[in-house]
Amino acid sequence: MKTLWVKVLLWGYAAFSMTPLLVMLISSLRPTSEIFDKPLGLPSRPSLANYSKAWTEASFSTYVVNSVVVVVAAVLLGAAVSLLAAYPLGRQVFRGRSLFTAYFIGGMTLPAHLGVLPLFYLLQSMGLVDSRLGLVLVYAAGSIPFNVFVLTAFFHQLSDELDEAASLDGAGMFATFWHIMMPLVRPAIATVVVFQFVPMWNDFFYPLVLMRDESKLTLPVGLTHFFGEFQNDWGTLFAGLVMTTIPLVVLFVLATRQIVAGLTAGMNR
Repeated sequence: MKTLWVKVLLWGYAAFSMTPLLVMLISSLRPTSEIFDKPLGLPSRPSLANYSKAWTEASFSTYVVNSVVVVVAAVLLGAAVSLLAAYPLGRQVFRGRSLFTAYFIGGMTLPAHLGVLPLFYLLQSMGLVDSRLGLVLVYAAGSIPFNVFVLTAFFHQLSDELDEAASLDGAGMFATFWHIMMPLVRPAIATVVVFQFVPMWNDFFYPLVLMRDESKLTLPVGLTHFFGEFQNDWGTLFAGLVMTTIPLVVLFVLATRQIVAGLTAGMNR
């Protein structure tokens, strides 16, 4: 009986959480006049005209492409660098390991926004202000402390017998890392990818400070222009919001199993 009530509670919470998304999706298929007439009604004739208008007239295609390029590149770069740092910290014993670990953890304790002024001057001196590459480097660098913290814990909990077996088979450190350790920490990689992708995708601060050219803006800043231009066209606004949300939903659907495995790893050890 207790299990039944838990399931009912969870499904009820899920339904409550999904209701705004469902309203947004339905409204994106309705003309604005119909939304004003009956805000919570179903579309009389579902249409994708709002999506076409948002994609072309509102330059939404530019914002989406910029966000995809910047966020995907930053996530991949941050994950790659973090894996190379976390592997020796989690598997090797060497002088200064604790100092390096504390250094990365220290990066999680400092509010990154406090350093925006020296960061701006640094990027300006390198010619990377108003550059997608500069934004990628900022995002990637900001993700490394958390990624290293999570990945180091996963590498550390793997059995030492794996290294011994790989060494007996003639595998070097890189081969052991690539062919044995990497597949075993896939849940952790999925976890850090999702946990970094979402805040980067939704980040408003750095694109606002570092970007000037409207053709290089990412979705969060582009949405402010979008809302100002189409503030009375609710159908188009809802279509833009749906397109902004779709990548996050797809990512969670594809990575759910790996995320759960990553978050629960070690609970039964």
